[in-house]
Amino acid sequence: MRKYFGTDGIRRIANIELTPGLVYKVAKAGAYVLSKHTDHTPTILIGRDTRISGTLIESAMTAGFLSYGANVKLLGVIPTPAVAYLTRKLNADASVVISASHNTFEFNGVKYFSNKGTKIDDSIEEEIEQIMDSEQISELNAPHDKIGVSEISYDLINEYMNFFIDTFKKDIEKYNKKDFKVGIDTANGATYKIAEEIFKKLGINYSIINNYPDGININQGCGSTHLESIKQYVVDNKLDLGIAYDGDGDRCLLIDENGNEIDGDKLLAIFSKYMKENNTLNKNTVVATVMSNIGLKKYAKENGLELKQTKVGDRYVLEEMKKNGYNLGGEQSGHIIFLDYNPTGDGILTSLMMIKILLEKNVAASKLCDIINIYPQVLINAKVKSDKKYDYDKDDEIQNKIKELEKEFSENGRVLIRPSGTEPLVRVMIEGENKEYIKTKAKELAELIEKKLK
Repeated sequence: MRKYFGTDGIRRIANIELTPGLVYKVAKAGAYVLSKHTDHTPTILIGRDTRISGTLIESAMTAGFLSYGANVKLLGVIPTPAVAYLTRKLNADASVVISASHNTFEFNGVKYFSNKGTKIDDSIEEEIEQIMDSEQISELNAPHDKIGVSEISYDLINEYMNFFIDTFKKDIEKYNKKDFKVGIDTANGATYKIAEEIFKKLGINYSIINNYPDGININQGCGSTHLESIKQYVVDNKLDLGIAYDGDGDRCLLIDENGNEIDGDKLLAIFSKYMKENNTLNKNTVVATVMSNIGLKKYAKENGLELKQTKVGDRYVLEEMKKNGYNLGGEQSGHIIFLDYNPTGDGILTSLMMIKILLEKNVAASKLCDIINIYPQVLINAKVKSDKKYDYDKDDEIQNKIKELEKEFSENGRVLIRPSGTEPLVRVMIEGENKEYIKTKAKELAELIEKKLK
């Protein structure tokens, strides 16, 4: 088990657990591991979201890189997928996103990207941890004349914006309608400015909410983790589509014209159908995680598609895609990866793909969702001690209860238990035909896990 890195980088309470000292070490060790095979001075990009702790972590990160001898380009507030895109485009040696994604403002995190714009492998994270905790970390100091330099490069975000203009402008101009209107919720996060600029340049009729970040309101009752406000906004304003990003902009969930949620499973069904029709879906395959609804599995089977499932985490979805040449994958939570465009989940890209399909087919969003039947699914988090979250499978009483439920839901449903990669939680997920019943069963199991693992 890794000491610092979880399923999505390092994520902790800023300035208490994620201290400047720890971040400094993460930077020095990361710069060494990610650039030790290069024969030139490494260049590393740093982007962040709108959290109040962002500049604190950025400063410590920058200091660590410069001390090692790496040069730094500071991108400022920028979506995670934009950093991934720019890393490849600029041939940078590595990049870092300072964000805790969908978490509340007191958390922050560090996510490394390789020179290919992909999240680094588990093995590299393990190597970084080894360097951090070794005596070698104190030796990774550049000589006086080789200390790195940093520069502010906020304007590089325009490269990311131009990517969307080049990709979508022609099709949207061809099919756009004056009465087609969308609502955007940026979660007071990293997309708060760039999303509006992109939609404006593409000529899409839009209105926008939750786009005034103050450092502490990121994800606060808004965005992809709190859909109530965008649902109501769509219905009240009779919009064709609602768009909800998360704090760092790599997730996107949508709302149809009736105020109903379009989650990642529905999006994968819609996109795979469209891509198959246009002969652009590689190997007729969609990649998802074990958290995906059983409805996606049945949709794929009924439509002659292969569904490959990985463990939870968009990094594992991407690994499967790259390994076998697939180009569409994602998670129920709204990470959708279009590998032909960007090697990471991209909220703005996802929303524009949906808009393109809606305009081209001239149908309502709810109509596109008719192709998949989503089974009721309940997810309850059991709060446990951080060092005990992997012990649920060692307790006989918990295991007997899980086996009992698995047998009960073996025909029309399923049970999935997994520890959180970023928080002291064990997630209990049950699917079935009766939502109230599965909610009761999931709650009973979660309470048992909490009782036994406190």
